[in-house]
Order: sequence, then C-alpha cells, then structure tokens
Amino acid sequence: MGLTGGIATGKSVAAAAFSEQGAFVLDADTLGHELMEPGMAAHGEIRAAFGDGVLSADSRIDRKKLGARIFADPGARQRLNAILHPRILAEVEDRILDFARRFPGGIAVVQAALVVEAGVRSRFDRIVVTHCDPEIQARRLRERDGISREEARRRISAQAEPGKRLAAADHVIDTSGSLDETRARAREVLTVLRREWESLKATH
Repeated sequence: MGLTGGIATGKSVAAAAFSEQGAFVLDADTLGHELMEPGMAAHGEIRAAFGDGVLSADSRIDRKKLGARIFADPGARQRLNAILHPRILAEVEDRILDFARRFPGGIAVVQAALVVEAGVRSRFDRIVVTHCDPEIQARRLRERDGISREEARRRISAQAEPGKRLAAADHVIDTSGSLDETRARAREVLTVLRREWESLKATH
C-alpha cells in the first residue's frame, strides 16, 4: 500500500497509527537519507551533480542546503529524483519481499510524498492520501520548518496539485482536525484495508 500526501499533511501521523496497529511501515524519505550517507553511491552522485556547496563540515549531504536548491529549481529537483528514486524503489521492494516471506498476509505500507509525481501508482495495491485544508497545511509547514509564508507556498506548489493525488486515492485521511481525529481516521482506513486484503486473498 502507498501512503502519500502533500508536505505537512500528516503522513507521518497516519504512518505511526498504521504501525501501532501492526502494519509494516517503510518511510521513503528515511531510506533516501540512508542512501545519501557517505560511502553510499547516491552520496557521490549528489555531490557530483550539486557540488560541495550542499555538503556539511563532515562531508555529509546537508539536507537543508540541498532542500533549498531543489525547491527553488525544478531542474535540480528532477536531477535529485533521478538519482534517488530508482535506488529507493529497489530498496523498498527488497524489504517488502523480506517482510512478505516472514509474515505472509501482512500489510506493508510505503510512506512516500511522490507516489503520484514519480509515476509509481501501479506498484501499489491501494493508495491512501492524507489531505487537509491548504491554509492549515501552510501553517503547519511554517511552524515545523521555521520558514516564511512565501517559502511555504513555494514548497507546497512544487508538489503535485492536491486534486491529482485525490484522484489517485483509494482512501483519503482528512487531517484537518486534531491529532487524535487523524489517528482515529487512520485506524478506520487500516481496518477497511485489512478487510479488502482478506477478500482479495479469498478470491485467489
């Protein structure tokens, strides 16, 4: 299952609720960070593509510096995605296959912001989208990252239109309310997904 949604729309809250209910959750961003560590192939490619200006004093990729570049430049964002996405997808598939061998019938969830943008919708049996009021989204992003209103708008607009994600969704989690309301809705969705999975297995 793919869990996606715009930046600061509550994907992590929903993912945590799924995990608490026994789902196997993989965070594509976390995998991407691991693949950017020194010694990993993506580290060298990112350095070659973006220069030493995106490195910290200890030669690690400085994600804030890199983030500023890619949100300001669509071409830079595409270059980074071309480096990371194939590696992330390969790692996701390896880990899900291992999970499936160890826990037949379990539900695996991949939390990823760019399921729709990256054109990988078909890789998932179901798509769950987190969504909230745009003003709430912008406020959360400003508070979370300590950025200006204009920068928040730019980062949000750099991603797919919400309508495109919602059109691809099998289930939607509205995160406009409280954290408890979001967690409750996530648990409801996981219950439905389990029923759908059991029904699917019964027909095969």
